[in-house]
Amino acid sequence: MKNIFYLVVLSLVLTACREPFSALPTTPTPTPTSTATPTPTPETPENFTIAFFGDQGLGTNAQAVLQLIEDEGADMVLHLGDFDYTDDPDAWDQQINDILGDSFPYFALIGNHDEAAWSGYQQKLQTRLDKITGASCSGDLGVQTTCTYQGIFFILSGIGTMGSGHEDYITTQLAQTDKIWRICAWHKNQRLMQVGGKSDEVGWTAYDNCRVGGAIIATGHEHSYSRTYLMSDFENQTVASTNSTLTLSAGQTFAFVSGLGGQSIRSQNSSLAANPWWASVYTSTQSANYGALFCIFNYQGTENAAHCYFKDISGNTPDTFDLISNL
Repeated sequence: MKNIFYLVVLSLVLTACREPFSALPTTPTPTPTSTATPTPTPETPENFTIAFFGDQGLGTNAQAVLQLIEDEGADMVLHLGDFDYTDDPDAWDQQINDILGDSFPYFALIGNHDEAAWSGYQQKLQTRLDKITGASCSGDLGVQTTCTYQGIFFILSGIGTMGSGHEDYITTQLAQTDKIWRICAWHKNQRLMQVGGKSDEVGWTAYDNCRVGGAIIATGHEHSYSRTYLMSDFENQTVASTNSTLTLSAGQTFAFVSGLGGQSIRSQNSSLAANPWWASVYTSTQSANYGALFCIFNYQGTENAAHCYFKDISGNTPDTFDLISNL
């Protein structure tokens, strides 16, 4: 019997020895954790495109510019004043809706031809703003307004047309933003900041306050297109660089007039157009056609880069340039 007992015990020992090593208890290997800081998502979507224009009117020319904006795949419009020239908010709004839709991100500011029916236009703009997901605007809409949309900071000002205290408002609002893309937009001009027949209607303080804040200056009023070089002083018309890549910073920016929205096209004042601060001039003297300035922000995935071009409804691109923001 002892022999049988020993044989049973020996059999049990041999069976245990044949169990795989995986059955034995093991200490789990800890999963390594990354200490790298995740890359933040840019506030502005890649290749976010804004179309800038003013002085629109009603009819086939204005409709062609809106269709161009649709065809170029623009994500937003910044309308620089003077809407339909007939004091008809319903007709103006319907023209936009027919081509771009009633919830397209379309921001606008007052021009001198919009004053008589301004309350009606302002209501149309408010109705549209209420449909734009992610847009944040404060102030008197289209007269003294600060907006942020898709990481772009912009001021809509009625300076020279309606309201008061615009210069201080611009300075205060720019001082409070940390956005890398900033825009000051109004309708009217200083005489030396356009190439047609306009006079001094804004004052230099607003231009230079925006420059100090590193903001692009977008205007209309004169029915042509013109763009300055990078400027370090507007009142004294001091050019900082003539490079086709403009580096924006606190104290250096550029200004443009984009007034070919559809109403009419005017010729240049040759002496004004010859001034050395102009990088581009496009008027009836150059056989200009209606169109808009397009700027593509977060260009090809570079958050502080933008690519801009003026394009008309015939497909001409008389001006192309690039931006780098150091803000």
